[in-house]
Amino acid sequence: MAIKLTISSTVKLNSGHGLPVLGFGVYQTPKEKATETCAEALRLGYRHIDSASAYRNQGPSAASIAASGVPRSEVFFTTKVPMSGKPLSYDNTYSLVDAALRDTGLDYLDLVLIHSPYGGRENRLGAWKALVELVEAAKVRSIGVSNYGVHHLDELEAYIKTLERERGGPGKGGVLSVGQWEVHPWLMRSDIVDWCRARNVAVEAYCPIVRGERWGEPRIKALADKYGKTEAQVLLRWSLQRGLVPLVKSVTPSRIAENAAVFDFELTDDEVQGLATQEYSPCAWDPTVEPLEK
Repeated sequence: MAIKLTISSTVKLNSGHGLPVLGFGVYQTPKEKATETCAEALRLGYRHIDSASAYRNQGPSAASIAASGVPRSEVFFTTKVPMSGKPLSYDNTYSLVDAALRDTGLDYLDLVLIHSPYGGRENRLGAWKALVELVEAAKVRSIGVSNYGVHHLDELEAYIKTLERERGGPGKGGVLSVGQWEVHPWLMRSDIVDWCRARNVAVEAYCPIVRGERWGEPRIKALADKYGKTEAQVLLRWSLQRGLVPLVKSVTPSRIAENAAVFDFELTDDEVQGLATQEYSPCAWDPTVEPLEK
């Protein structure tokens, strides 16, 4: 049965907080456009902004909350700490989160993700421990990872158990709430998605419309024609009905509105299943294949 959703729907995270089911991404959004672009998204009903330290626009993106008039409590704001460039460590994670709080002017961050598994085991685990402590300090509400392969997830799960033993029991090792990956019909990542679902970890999907590279695919076009929707809207609806949290981005007001207009139609179960492929075709980077040690 198709999932009954609205733009106000949320997914309950392992942390106990609610994650809005449609995210607004700001990757490559120019700093000078980020505030008005995100404010427009918020005015249209989006309540989830996905930023990152590496995007260099998290401050202007967060400024959209005040600019839009939407209460801070209604907006879920994400940033990510990078594993490339300056080597990430326990100490650097603290520095990056504190910098994000200063940049955004927010009292807390709803979600902080480790942006990728790059940097080696010691840095990955040190970053996670810092995030656990930052949650305890009420600077961050939920934590997770991005672009991890199953082997990285297994490593983290084992480390969480180690921290629980060292720090006093269940929950003391941190609560993995969210994972973010490129996911679409031509990159299903079934192994990662299954790992997350078995642990109630929410899966966010970036590049859900494959950067437009698949426009004209017969199955997508046929469904767009059937429902009177765009191919982008069909792909976003597919993502939602797969139980994913798609992240969309645009600086064009009409496209921002179009991407939000995906809650007034439903694909059938057969149509959702029929769009899935066995391809492994990333349109972005793919850190999931990074070895545990390099």
